[in-house]
Amino acid sequence: MTDKDNRLRVICLERKSTSFQALQRLGGAGRLPVLSLLLWLSLLPAQASELLQLRFDEPSSDWERESLPIGNGALGATVQGGVERDRLQFNEKTLWTGGPGAGEAYDYGVPEPSYTDRLAEVRQQLREEGALDPERVVKQLGRAARHYGNYQSFGALVFDHRGLDGAVSGYRRLLDLEQGEASVRFEHQGVQYRRDYFVSYPDQMVVVRLSADQPGKIAFDLALEVPDNRSVARRVQDDQMRVVGALKDNGLRYATRLDVQVEGGESSASENGHQLEVREADAVTVRLTAATDYRLAYPDYRGDSPEPQVDTRMKRAANLDFQQLRERHRQDYQHLFQRVSLDIGQEASGKSTPALLSDYSDSNRPEEDRLLESLYFQFGRYLLISSSRAGSLPANLQGVWNNSRTPPWNADYHANINLQMNYWPAEITNLAETTGPLFDFVDALVAPGRQSAQKFFGARGWTLFLNTNVWGFTGVIDWPTAFWQPEANAWLAQHYYEHYLFNRDRKFLAERAYPLMLETAHFWLDALVEDPQTGKLIVTPSYSPEHGDFTEAAAMSQQLVYDLLRNTRNAARELGEDKVARQIHEALQALDPGLRIGSWGQLQEWREDRDDPESDHRHVSHLFALHPGRQISLEQPELLSAARTSLEARGDGGTGWAQAWKINLWARLKDGERAHKLLSDQLRDSTLPNLWDTHPPFQIDGNFGATAGMAEMLLQSHGDAIHLLPALPSAWSEGSVSGLRARGDFTLNMKWKDGRLVWFEVVSGEPAEIALVSTLFESDFTQEVSGEDIVKVEGRNSRRRVSMQGDKVYRFQSALTAAD
Repeated sequence: MTDKDNRLRVICLERKSTSFQALQRLGGAGRLPVLSLLLWLSLLPAQASELLQLRFDEPSSDWERESLPIGNGALGATVQGGVERDRLQFNEKTLWTGGPGAGEAYDYGVPEPSYTDRLAEVRQQLREEGALDPERVVKQLGRAARHYGNYQSFGALVFDHRGLDGAVSGYRRLLDLEQGEASVRFEHQGVQYRRDYFVSYPDQMVVVRLSADQPGKIAFDLALEVPDNRSVARRVQDDQMRVVGALKDNGLRYATRLDVQVEGGESSASENGHQLEVREADAVTVRLTAATDYRLAYPDYRGDSPEPQVDTRMKRAANLDFQQLRERHRQDYQHLFQRVSLDIGQEASGKSTPALLSDYSDSNRPEEDRLLESLYFQFGRYLLISSSRAGSLPANLQGVWNNSRTPPWNADYHANINLQMNYWPAEITNLAETTGPLFDFVDALVAPGRQSAQKFFGARGWTLFLNTNVWGFTGVIDWPTAFWQPEANAWLAQHYYEHYLFNRDRKFLAERAYPLMLETAHFWLDALVEDPQTGKLIVTPSYSPEHGDFTEAAAMSQQLVYDLLRNTRNAARELGEDKVARQIHEALQALDPGLRIGSWGQLQEWREDRDDPESDHRHVSHLFALHPGRQISLEQPELLSAARTSLEARGDGGTGWAQAWKINLWARLKDGERAHKLLSDQLRDSTLPNLWDTHPPFQIDGNFGATAGMAEMLLQSHGDAIHLLPALPSAWSEGSVSGLRARGDFTLNMKWKDGRLVWFEVVSGEPAEIALVSTLFESDFTQEVSGEDIVKVEGRNSRRRVSMQGDKVYRFQSALTAAD
């Protein structure tokens, strides 16, 4: 046992907190596991499982609105919970049409002849005319996407249960966020039936358990259905079924295998050889796994045959029974999920989740509203764990879940906010490991993105535009108001630097983040144009997403490039790359920052004062500098006021993702009441009964954005200090949170009452100096270090500085509420 482990054991005993062994299981990954263990040293009460359950009182009649999602990053499934017929639709994230193999015309979106002359012509037109209609620009720079492809449903397990006709009682369909499992329970003719569902990351399989409280009551026919857009070779044995083939569109090979373990009964292949028949069983465990020969590698994106992959997984898990599979799954899942606990006054309710949603803000029980809000917060974390794990592709527009051959927006990756928003909660809600698939994906875009940089701009580096797929698409499409945003590369690069800021992983910065950021910066050092009137460097052509005309130097374009260059310069300085840092600093000084205050006090969306105060457009792209950027700070009250004016003018409407963005923006403005109103609006107007976000239709980024926004209301660290409870709404006047992360590799636990902190704890991953801002410091307070030392605190009023050692708990408590 290490010295850190011994210190941790002592602290656990002193605090009478969760067992040392449990803390070890819940610790963080990577270089600082003890850091996440220390989250649990607070005396926050454990959240009862019923506070973390989505509940339906009937089977699903609508996949989008009522199904319950389960997943492990690569595999996803949706639980419908039918009694006589239960359809478990499933996905594997690499099953895509389009791309290489779909036809010679697939070109990654990049034109064979250079478009640099076309770009120069558009730039000249903008210089002469000031603005261009998107229809006009798309005719010059847009291209029809060829064989772009769609994310696919893999298939469905269809259970036709025997002997369950007629009425049932006590039906419950649950998604337990604490366990990462779904279940269905009901009674039929005096027999209690139970079905359990989860997707295991350690064993890479969907697991279904069917049981009853009386022997011999489980009987069903089981089919494995796949869509007809692929070849199918099916083999069924007494306890196994496999389906292999290839998509007709592109030849992508797929394989899925299903094994059943029958207790007390028997299974056999049906006479037609297409399904399994299970009879008179006490219980049955069904295991399903799936794979393709996709590989995330430009240019061919093909790898090993999928059939050996699924066989290997089944072989490795062959000696594990259901309880062992479940325990392996739970330990893996809870290691991530249980790092953060949130109490905002929620209490258990007898209502189903759809009833909580329909009664939200209209009931006389605020604790039920808090229950829905806290459930929504943790549901976002659950969805991220379930749709983004190491070794998988990143979460797409629907995470990992899709029941269609032609899903909305291809269920692809939109890089003008949607892909980025999917990962907003990753760092602050202590799920840093989920970002790995995003970095893998972006790294793989660099090679095709270099072609786009050359063919469109004649530039070094790499870029992409509005949207991309799993086939390295980095070019343009032909939708006038949504095809051009080469600044998407800068926005994606931001996530690399944010990961470093939160975790202080210098190896990650040097070997992964900085090379990507530098190549992105090289693109913009070549692509920026000097404005002959001001001498400033500008982006041209420039388009503020889905709003207005093409112009030069729209605010969002300039702000994104500013964010990239500042971060890259700072990374270069951190790594001792002084020459590069000076070069980028010079460009940064010459860059138009994209921050202007207009005639009615607004933050301008365009360089010219074109903003319409009556516009309620859902995009608020010109506020990137406020969030998720860090260009507008508390020390700039005029810009903060201008951002507020713009946000007020746009109103609180919009689709789910737009409302989620506004939650974060109002939180950054320290307006907890308005942020909470936006959260309430999103729950009422843009949330489906199963708590999936809807655009409409279902689009998962709103879930992730809202979870991040709620965390942002409680903790902010984007400036030079950590602000505790910066945007606490009155509805959350009493509560606690543990495990939130702050930039600088800090983890915090907090408890508050009557809107003021009672106490908080901070843990630093390594020795560091920290600036803390809290109203707790405005009156007498006490402090201690892991129960043994007195820490020296410098500063005055609400802002204090503390020099911290690594992996020790620094606790600050209000003297006014010491009894609490």
